[in-house]
Amino acid sequence: MKLQLPLLSVAAAVVLALTVSGCGGSAEAGPADPSAQVKELRYQGSANNVTFPELAADLGYLGDIKLNWVGNTTSGPQDIQSAATNQTDFGGAFSGAVVKLIEAGSPVKAVTNYYGSDQKTFSGYYVKADSDIKGPKDLIGKKVAVNTLGAHHEAVINTWLTKNGLSQDEIKQVQLVPLAPNDTEEAIRRGQVDVGTLGGVLQDRAVEAGGLRSLFSDVELFGTFAGGQIVFRTDFIQKNPDTTRTFTTGVAKAIKWAAETPREEVIARFAKIIEGRGRNESTANLKFWKSPGVPDAGVITDSDFTRWEAWLNSSGIVKGDLTPSKYYTNDYNGLAGGSADTATTGTSNSSPAKKG
Repeated sequence: MKLQLPLLSVAAAVVLALTVSGCGGSAEAGPADPSAQVKELRYQGSANNVTFPELAADLGYLGDIKLNWVGNTTSGPQDIQSAATNQTDFGGAFSGAVVKLIEAGSPVKAVTNYYGSDQKTFSGYYVKADSDIKGPKDLIGKKVAVNTLGAHHEAVINTWLTKNGLSQDEIKQVQLVPLAPNDTEEAIRRGQVDVGTLGGVLQDRAVEAGGLRSLFSDVELFGTFAGGQIVFRTDFIQKNPDTTRTFTTGVAKAIKWAAETPREEVIARFAKIIEGRGRNESTANLKFWKSPGVPDAGVITDSDFTRWEAWLNSSGIVKGDLTPSKYYTNDYNGLAGGSADTATTGTSNSSPAKKG
């Protein structure tokens, strides 16, 4: 049985998160007793998929830390809200959703990137092959299917339109339609939406079937980039610095392993993990896996957040200039060369940052 955790509003997430963390105040500083630190981390997974924390555990990169699966997430924003409200210990979401939650007052901090796009793994925006839509201005008055509002796909579309000269008034005339990814291809073909967002195996199958045309992709817009981060509550980090460090570095090592290991071996490992965990899942789609899509072993850079600054401003999530150091730290990622000395104070070790 798969337990689905309830989707919380950002406001509710903030209220509960502040309660959990003592109204947002700092936890007592000082060295934490390693023997008293949490060694079992509650998390949400993804059906028929292997997350990087799950891969890290299977590879032995998490040491004595155990993962406790409590169900599958319904979306990135829901996943990090669950972490913020202490329903889980960590969660992952699109960078803009991380910013939104933190700007709303929730005390969480990103510790590693966990998904992104590269030349092999990316999100594409598709129309029917005979569609009259050829460029950005053709989207005015049209319907575009996205998996959820306020996340990666919306931000990419908004950025693409903005960079191509559309005004915010024109962009507001582009109607975004939340639609389950499994239903998007059919909705495009039936004309229920004019454009649909496809990625991974759904994209591969749709392209293979023919009749669709790519309008643009996120990797064409940005090049290789990280799209989202795993977050912990700041009070969890302060009380469990060694656990945070082991987990974050383990995930980074898993990303690096997936990037450097032959594709067939990675797929075989994923299949073994899925078949061994007993969740009544399928491994059929694993054959379409191409790459981790995450650059630089999960090391976070300022650009992972500033990339979305125009969208964050136009959406009213951030007013004025963005301050990336509010949102992340690399101090617990051993592959970033940082130390944990500054992480509990909310600073970010962005010195090793590379363009993402």
